[in-house]
Amino acid sequence: MEKVRAHLKIKGQVQGVYFRAYMQEVAEKFGVTGWVKNCSDGSVETLLEGDKINVERVIDWAHEGPPAAQVYEVEVVWENYTGEFKNFKIKHY
Repeated sequence: MEKVRAHLKIKGQVQGVYFRAYMQEVAEKFGVTGWVKNCSDGSVETLLEGDKINVERVIDWAHEGPPAAQVYEVEVVWENYTGEFKNFKIKHY
């Protein structure tokens, strides 16, 4: 399996709707590592690493988000896989 890394910026009504918690569940379900955090501009940022097909599944989910979310845009930047993460966590700043 090809390993990949994707950096996402998710825009819309994505804060205050448990987006980060749901994303953590989805990432863990597919064995994807990395992190997710809220940004000061109201968006959500995430860094995903894992098997390409599973990272793509998490990206697909991010376009919908949890039931209360309204996702307007998902920016995806593909980066070089590093394997630096052991799990998927929610960052709190």
